[in-house]
Amino acid sequence: MRFFTTPNYDFVRWRWHAIALSLAVILAGAFMIGTRGLQKGVDFEGGTIVIVHFAQPTELGRLRDLFGGDAVIQQYGERSKNEILIRVKRTGSETGANLSAEADKVISTLRGSNLGNFDIVGTEIVGPVVGEQLRKQGLLATVAAMAGIVIYIGLRFQFSFAIGAIVATLHDILICLAFLAFFKYDMTLNVVAGLLTITGYSVNDTIVIFDRVRENVRGMRRDNLSTIVNTAVNQTLSRTIITAGTTLFSVIALYLFGGEVLEGFAFTMLVGIISGTYSTIFIAASLAILFQGRRPLKGQPAASASAAAKPNRRRAS
Repeated sequence: MRFFTTPNYDFVRWRWHAIALSLAVILAGAFMIGTRGLQKGVDFEGGTIVIVHFAQPTELGRLRDLFGGDAVIQQYGERSKNEILIRVKRTGSETGANLSAEADKVISTLRGSNLGNFDIVGTEIVGPVVGEQLRKQGLLATVAAMAGIVIYIGLRFQFSFAIGAIVATLHDILICLAFLAFFKYDMTLNVVAGLLTITGYSVNDTIVIFDRVRENVRGMRRDNLSTIVNTAVNQTLSRTIITAGTTLFSVIALYLFGGEVLEGFAFTMLVGIISGTYSTIFIAASLAILFQGRRPLKGQPAASASAAAKPNRRRAS
């Protein structure tokens, strides 16, 4: 199945516009994170979560007044279900009955209020030591994944292509973090899993184009690098759109019907797939062109090096 029979779009022409758009989103996200911070979930920060089902609709403002500014109060699931998530950052020591002290305190506070009947749907407790350990492991997993990608692409392709691929992958991660900040999602283990999945997804798409560039060099030895890259992107465009589209449908279903537990993961994947497809088409190969400069590719004669960064010119008749 092919959506594009003979595409001939000049993607390389729009590389500076794409880079400018990406920088704008990344800088806006960095500003949001720098001023407001990226809210960490209970997995990383430690704390107690109590999910409460009220018999009658309850205003979030009354709960915030009841528990003070240190607690996070938000709607859980559909509004019609009258379920509220109460997250208290303070925890006792990680031994014995102290682990459940904060949950018991939240429940006793609710019972002493005039908010009507309620049921406890569930609780989640993570101590500060465990939270710090999970945070370190999540960061280590991300760094290890990125290091493996650099080594693999550096061995398989030229160094300039490895740099282009890793910058494009970092681009996708930063875009995801920016949108997580925009939409106020917590940084949890599920979100980290989504980021690592997007890392592999983005690199896979990029490698497909780089492989096609390497194949095209053999038959386009006299063409400049921009033409070779643009041809490769057009040749793989149908495959890129089909892969992204089918994956996107699955992620949308997961986002809509996966529930609160998987919402952060699904949202990260949703943004990452769109960003990964965008970076595959506009960012990765274009950055490889910039880093390669006027040097010829492997298998490309040195005579074409001077034209590597410039488009072909038609001869005057």
